[in-house]
Amino acid sequence: MAIRNIVKKGDEVLTKRCRPVEKFDAKLAALLDDMLQTMYKAEGVGLAAPQVGLLRRIAVIDITEEHNDPIELINPEIIKSSGRQREIEGCLSCPDQWGYVKRPMKVVCRAQDRKGDWYEYKAEGFLARAICHELDHLDGQLFVDKVDEFVRPEDME
Repeated sequence: MAIRNIVKKGDEVLTKRCRPVEKFDAKLAALLDDMLQTMYKAEGVGLAAPQVGLLRRIAVIDITEEHNDPIELINPEIIKSSGRQREIEGCLSCPDQWGYVKRPMKVVCRAQDRKGDWYEYKAEGFLARAICHELDHLDGQLFVDKVDEFVRPEDME
């Protein structure tokens, strides 16, 4: 496993739509492992492939403090959403920027696992927010483009 560099705002790769994953092999498994290790090292809760410079529809998420419940989303799509929440978000690709973003309160996400098997994942609250945030990356969108009110870094503590 390797720690990868996280691409920052301003890099063109973060503005492009990602291509679907078609090959489910050891190389993909290694990438997923690298992405999880990179996310944990950076103290994030989610990381999408474009954030490590790859235009593939892949994201990893783990909202637990213990780093013991990783979610791997390959070729994900939101198939159902409901409710509404407005909370503060940040992003590993946009250091020192935070702001309020509106997202669904609940989502159902359809995705493939590292073997290529399809599954559905139901999430609500913070996890639903994280899934929406990471899937935005796969379509070339950053949270800062959806912020309705920015929060100063010194107000975050």
